[in-house]
Amino acid sequence: MEWTSLNDLRESYLKFFESKGCLRHKSYPLVPQNDKSLLLIVAGMAPLKPYFTGQEVPPRVRMTTCQKCIRTGDIENVGKTARHGTYFEMLGNFSFGDYFKKEAIAWAWEYVTDVLKLPLDRLHVSVYEDDDEAEKIWHEEIGVPMDHIVRMGKEDNFWEAGTDGPCGPCSEIYFDRGEKYGCGKPTCGVGCDCDRYMEFWNLVFTQFERHEDGTYTPLAQKNIDTGMGLERLAALMQGVDSIFDVDTVKAIRDHICKIAGCEYGKEYKKDVSIRVITDHIRAVTFLASDGVLPSNEGRGYVMRRLLRRAVRHGKLLGINGLFLKDLVKTVVDCNKCEYNELEEKFDYIVKVLTTEEQNFNSTIDRGMKILDEYIEKLQAEGKTTLDGESCFKLSDTYGFPLDLTREILEEKGLTADEEGYAVCMEKQRETARGARESQGYMGAEETVFHKIDKNVSTKFTGYDKTEDTGVISYLANDEDLIENAGVEDVVYIVPDQTCFYAESGGQAGDTGVIETATGKAEVLDTQKAVGGKFALKVKVTEGALTKGQAVTFKVDKAKRLATMRNHSCAHLLQSALRTVLGEHVHQAGQLVDSQRLRFDFSHFEAMTADEKAQVEALVNKYIFDALDITMEEMPIAEAQKLGAMALFGEKYGETVRVVTMGDRANAASIEFCGGTHLDNTSKIGLFKIISENSVASGVRRVEAVTGTGVLELLNSNIETINKAAETLKLNNPAELVSRCGAVMQEIKGLEKERDSLETAMANMRAKSVLENAVDVKGVSVATAQLNGVKPDVLRKMADELKAANDNVIVVMTTVNGDKGNIVVAAGKDAVAKGAHAGKIAGKIAALTNGKGGGRPDSAMAGVGDVSLIASALEKAAETAGEFIK
Repeated sequence: MEWTSLNDLRESYLKFFESKGCLRHKSYPLVPQNDKSLLLIVAGMAPLKPYFTGQEVPPRVRMTTCQKCIRTGDIENVGKTARHGTYFEMLGNFSFGDYFKKEAIAWAWEYVTDVLKLPLDRLHVSVYEDDDEAEKIWHEEIGVPMDHIVRMGKEDNFWEAGTDGPCGPCSEIYFDRGEKYGCGKPTCGVGCDCDRYMEFWNLVFTQFERHEDGTYTPLAQKNIDTGMGLERLAALMQGVDSIFDVDTVKAIRDHICKIAGCEYGKEYKKDVSIRVITDHIRAVTFLASDGVLPSNEGRGYVMRRLLRRAVRHGKLLGINGLFLKDLVKTVVDCNKCEYNELEEKFDYIVKVLTTEEQNFNSTIDRGMKILDEYIEKLQAEGKTTLDGESCFKLSDTYGFPLDLTREILEEKGLTADEEGYAVCMEKQRETARGARESQGYMGAEETVFHKIDKNVSTKFTGYDKTEDTGVISYLANDEDLIENAGVEDVVYIVPDQTCFYAESGGQAGDTGVIETATGKAEVLDTQKAVGGKFALKVKVTEGALTKGQAVTFKVDKAKRLATMRNHSCAHLLQSALRTVLGEHVHQAGQLVDSQRLRFDFSHFEAMTADEKAQVEALVNKYIFDALDITMEEMPIAEAQKLGAMALFGEKYGETVRVVTMGDRANAASIEFCGGTHLDNTSKIGLFKIISENSVASGVRRVEAVTGTGVLELLNSNIETINKAAETLKLNNPAELVSRCGAVMQEIKGLEKERDSLETAMANMRAKSVLENAVDVKGVSVATAQLNGVKPDVLRKMADELKAANDNVIVVMTTVNGDKGNIVVAAGKDAVAKGAHAGKIAGKIAALTNGKGGGRPDSAMAGVGDVSLIASALEKAAETAGEFIK
């Protein structure tokens, strides 16, 4: 009953359901598309929600997929058991109003018995307790004995989400692994909590509509949604006990053991770490391949959390240095036959993971040291809970996430004050992380456009024209569908076809005008609505518009042309960035309109002036080379063979549009793109970078202009230069650089003179400081408030006073604008008597809600509330006395 490999098993499943008329679709990205209800894809059916809800027409009424999924609900158990994991693949076959129970059950049984050849006597099925139909099919048509069919209740065998929406009974297939996996109880059977009866396939029969009052009515369109974990099935077929023993997963596990120099299965604690790393490296590799970057929010935080847990468990195994990059190669080799994007983006994935691993390594050692100190203190004091403020400090200051702190504490039998942590977090953040918009059933954000027949779509005709005709299929305002609109009304029209480009792929929507027999309107924007519909936002300027009218479309040609310059140039920019910076560069977002292009890309450090110059020169070379730009539609597999660049996380169909710049054999750029473009690069004119900066961890942004935008930038810069020259009273702007240099030297000279004067004046004032000193336990404590003195000057004064007086503690404050500082200095005799400038400074600063510290003889602190300085300074002598022996 052994199967060659997990990859063969996946292929056999997909081919089987292709033979049943199902469209085989490549796994969708882990990042959900147009679904704000999910951070990441958690089930095979999740990307297909619009087809189940009827919002969109599926490419075929029968589909089959092997979907990448990530679930982190049980992350704390990953590693502790042999069955928990975060990343997995879900095999599924789906029907949208086509086949139903009879076919779903028959095909499942055929695959299990004829293809997998699982022994009939060890197979069992469960059905919902009220589903007589399913039981009848299993027994009478399939031939499963009644003693191998179990009825289960709603909790186990009925699927529904929320209080309303499509739902239905389930039927599951189980495999009896044998008595050695059982609990030995007489009642042991399907549904028992022990490991004997393994559920491996769930068939969901979506046949009812649940209403808010708790009642159910039959659905007009009945659907099939099945799910089977590939790794779990592989474990079953390969006769191994866990997913970590499956061939492709085991290869990663064994590589970790080789790096760590340990053997799996010998020591529980080490096995936990090996399993954690094995699971998490799979997850973060696939997340990176779909464009997710580590961050402190959302899916980026999920990735950061997984990656840091893996690094920490590497340290527990005694692995020194960076090791994740070595494991990536094994993950890619084991999965590239189905997920070719892993190999294509290998360098990028390695760069992302290595950068994050380096960043975490730079903080983890310090964080661990501090956490160890906290733990020692807790144990010495007989306490079991680390306070929330300390947990927050570890996270905020040292990059040590709360879950990692919690995990380490649990290993010592301790807990974290998570409520206290949350209070500290709330103080720092006024708003919650990315508040979610309210969602309808299954994450469907209901809009007025959902009221339109799902079979209605808009044909785009604007690739080669800016004027066309069509029909107003629907009119709508923000609340409802309407029949007509009058002057000054701002409404949406959904046409049957249009040459107006709807915003997508980072290209702004077209503007322009439309005309009907009875009215005119200005098109303010064009957006894509649900189900392939275009929504033109218009303001009626003359007469009236009516649903069903013929309409003439006129795109603003000048804006469209300028937008195309920027869009075509964005493709050249990505190519140039990859050439200059490296193959790890991938588009992470863009916005192109008629004014400029904004291009976000994966890179991990600021571009140098030389790199920017090289990129500019290369893009302009492509422009001057007058490369032909061609657009053609082709099967996605053919496009991938050409090496066409795809946008991270984008949802592509079986047929894609490919934009090529130059000869295909030696093209400057080949990309998937549905936008509008020029027909030759020379029409871009010129390219100039305006700025380059960071927008997120590992993501940089270039803003640039093309064509007439370069001329406008040039004219603006010339005007600025001329005004600057005029201000400096120069007749020749060419002298501006030398004159600016001279002015800066003059300013530095004046600043130096000012600082000397300030220091002299401060020293004069400092002499009087000691005159007001008070004796505290045999040490002179002098205080002074010297507002307007720079902090570094104040510190110099304090150091001079302590150098001249061994038995003195000097406490001085200053306020500059709305910022205040406290400086404390202690002479060597005062230090010998117990004085500590750093502690004194920190304690006085705390009286102002500030903080700071330093060495025993010299320290500086920041003031929180400058209005509290005077009262804090009054307590300086008392505070200093606390430290003097």
